[in-house]
Amino acid sequence: MSAAVTEPTGVESDPVHVAVTGAAGYIGSRVVAQLRSERPEWSITAIDNFYRGSLERIDDVAVEHVDIRHRDRLWSALEGADIVMHLAAISGVEDCASNPELAYEVNVTGTGNVARFCRQSGAGLIFPASMAVVGDPRKFPIRATHPRDPLNWYGRTKVVGERLIEELAVDSFPAHKFLKSNLYGDHTVDDRVVTKGTVLNFFVDRALAAEPLPVYEPGTQSRNFVHVKDVARSYLNSADVLVEQLDDDATGVDSFAIASDEDPSIGEIAEIVRECVAEERGIEIETELVDNPRDNETLVDAFPVETTRTHDVLGWDPTHTVEDTIRKQLRQAP
Repeated sequence: MSAAVTEPTGVESDPVHVAVTGAAGYIGSRVVAQLRSERPEWSITAIDNFYRGSLERIDDVAVEHVDIRHRDRLWSALEGADIVMHLAAISGVEDCASNPELAYEVNVTGTGNVARFCRQSGAGLIFPASMAVVGDPRKFPIRATHPRDPLNWYGRTKVVGERLIEELAVDSFPAHKFLKSNLYGDHTVDDRVVTKGTVLNFFVDRALAAEPLPVYEPGTQSRNFVHVKDVARSYLNSADVLVEQLDDDATGVDSFAIASDEDPSIGEIAEIVRECVAEERGIEIETELVDNPRDNETLVDAFPVETTRTHDVLGWDPTHTVEDTIRKQLRQAP
């Protein structure tokens, strides 16, 4: 295994080789760009099937067209990897509900293909799960090990992916699973803004168009939010720890939560956006309560997530805030 960059004696070893699936996407492209700038000595393999992401190059890293459902082609692309950041997925409740077979093939079969590669090669694995795996939380604060009880197909496919990794990692490879909170924010790759239709980003776009902000009833439902750049940084920290675990021949799964200390209600987010767009751009907009299409949505006025262990083991803490991000997006928008 060629994980260590420098031996204790100062003798150079082969650089760490990291492979990123879903590299053209919202998070994956940020991860690749950050790896390139912050771990320049590492070797990077970036792959994607371009189902959603469209970036074919990130800095000087070309994104290879590889579908994780095709095992032989996938394993060939991953050959030599010390760590696999498995970020490829059919993500989102609506997309998985509309394309259930595709969601299963990618989130379950594809994840199994990645995990089996790691079992065969001994490569470390980084795997994100969504809050969708939790379903309606049984208690707060939510921890990475919270019982899984998904309410939708997206959450169910991610839970099965988790279980596959847990079983295949035993006595074979080290893996880090992440329970990831609601994303927001954008980032730039080669002067191109990379974003996603998260609720906060959606509200900012509506505000810039001077359109009312639709808030699902009752509007008091809270969610925890974390910036895409903070998420990417957690994966880099995770890779650093995996390098050490690989050198120690560690195996098995460890779990971490990625979240911030901010869990505003949807109505509060809309109000922050409304106030910020008035101050930053002079645009006056309204918020409006609309029927909630999500009958089984969790309705709580606080959504705390415990991240102490993520801080202690990975040295990670969130650095971005909702209001600062909203103001930055409003200032940078054309």
